[in-house]
Amino acid sequence: MTDYLVQATNLHKHFGHTRAVDGVSLHVKPSEIYGLVGSDGAGKTTTMRLLVGALKPSAGEITVCGYDVLKQVEQVRSQIGYLSQRFSMYEDLSVLENIRFFAEVRGLSSKEWLPRSMEILEFVGLADFKDRRAGQLSGGMKQKLGLASALVTRPRLLLLDEPTTGVDPVTRQDFWQLVIKLVSPPHFDSPPISEENGGSQRGVSVIISTPYMDEASRCHRVGFMKNGKIIAEDTPSVLRSQLNGRILELRGSPLNLLRHAAHKDSDVEDVQAFGDRLHIRVRGDKARDVIRRLKLVIGSEGGQVDELRIVPPALEDVFIALSEN
Repeated sequence: MTDYLVQATNLHKHFGHTRAVDGVSLHVKPSEIYGLVGSDGAGKTTTMRLLVGALKPSAGEITVCGYDVLKQVEQVRSQIGYLSQRFSMYEDLSVLENIRFFAEVRGLSSKEWLPRSMEILEFVGLADFKDRRAGQLSGGMKQKLGLASALVTRPRLLLLDEPTTGVDPVTRQDFWQLVIKLVSPPHFDSPPISEENGGSQRGVSVIISTPYMDEASRCHRVGFMKNGKIIAEDTPSVLRSQLNGRILELRGSPLNLLRHAAHKDSDVEDVQAFGDRLHIRVRGDKARDVIRRLKLVIGSEGGQVDELRIVPPALEDVFIALSEN
């Protein structure tokens, strides 16, 4: 018996000389949202495909709900709902026909899939569009259809590969509200996992890859990936705490002058634009010294400081700092 729905240990995946995944280990509990964050090419999608059994690892072990992905891939897939980056529904079929197709491929009878499908469509907000062809849906509605299709077989684990890329901020917010509701037990009737299949706890787990730091902040835990490795993993609050007291926020004008002045300071590690202001990362406990010097330098060069203060670090600050190592 284990407390984890997903256990992946020392995963490797090589494509020739390219190490797409290089020693990744992760463990995900029931009702947990785990975020994989990293730049393009970091290894997020390859990791997802290893977990779902679409790729065979060069080395390493994976169990999902107690099943060995290498030896029991069909049992594993029966526990998983997967939403890929690309829209993979049939555009000539209606919303309901698409869900029916995926349900019947998994062996569900009409007595099972039809009421289940209507319940899910109501949940994702597509009940009024069940007869609309998938090709006529907006980008956000297509993602909701993909989520509905992934949920029809009552999965214990959802793998969502950058599900909100390219959709508007309102749709991203709506999609995340659905994800958060899914991990709050129980929204759909589904049996708990038996002890021989990994434990008795109820709860859907979600592994989601995202390029958006505001989305990563909503995850229970986050793993930052770079060059096929997870280089940092913890809760968003713990990850942010690593930079406590080291992030300054600078507002003023002109912005280019402010940036140039900050870059020249020997105790400044990095300067990034955050909208109409700058975030400045400083070394160790040098924040007060940097504030004092920058005010003098900017004033002497004809710039204006409206505000310069220590602020709580954002997850973007952590991501940028980790990416430099």
